[in-house]
Amino acid sequence: MATDALVVDGVDALYGDSHVLHAIGFSLKEGHVLALLGRNGAGKTTCMNAIIGFLPPRQGEIRLFGEPIARLSPEAIARKGIGLVPQGRRVFATLTVKENLTVAARGKDQLGHVLDLFPRLKERVEQHAGSLSGGEQQMLAIGRALMGNPRVLLMDEPSEGLAPLIVAEVGRTIARLKAEGQSIVLVEQNIKLAFGLADDAAILNTGRIVFSGAASAAMADEALLTQHLGVF
Repeated sequence: MATDALVVDGVDALYGDSHVLHAIGFSLKEGHVLALLGRNGAGKTTCMNAIIGFLPPRQGEIRLFGEPIARLSPEAIARKGIGLVPQGRRVFATLTVKENLTVAARGKDQLGHVLDLFPRLKERVEQHAGSLSGGEQQMLAIGRALMGNPRVLLMDEPSEGLAPLIVAEVGRTIARLKAEGQSIVLVEQNIKLAFGLADDAAILNTGRIVFSGAASAAMADEALLTQHLGVF
């Protein structure tokens, strides 16, 4: 039976007086991909921010391989083994590809693995990140997160704004990471991509979990997808 890599249990989160997450809960199995889905404004990025420590939960628990992490600083949570690929990429434009990667290194040297995963970055290793295409910057953002040798990888909208061919390449990369045993929480508006990769799914609507279970069960429920994602 797979171990729980990450458990979110009864988490409430607020921005000031605005109650954004309401007792949300889901679990990510080790080596699995969990798709965290919902319409714009449903609370997906807020959930990622709560996990990584940018927005500490008002109540509830978050556990990484059984260890409570909800009250730790973002730096401490990263050291414990959670990596984030942020929405919008946020690479350091004036640094080279290599500098962007090495600044994020922690523990085991992952540079060779990252450059093997992204041959295009290897070709541009001395190029400034600001001169890369959007797709290359997304690869760099994923690579930078992997440099921390994460036990759990949070990916926030990795296909956003990318051309279809590049979206397919990002999908192949995530599939390879999964095959290597990486545990991944995937926030993604591209439902076809998400369900093509995910073992499990959690669907948010207005800060509440409305589905948590096998991705195949969510995918088969037309009414669920129409009501909460607006697609089928």
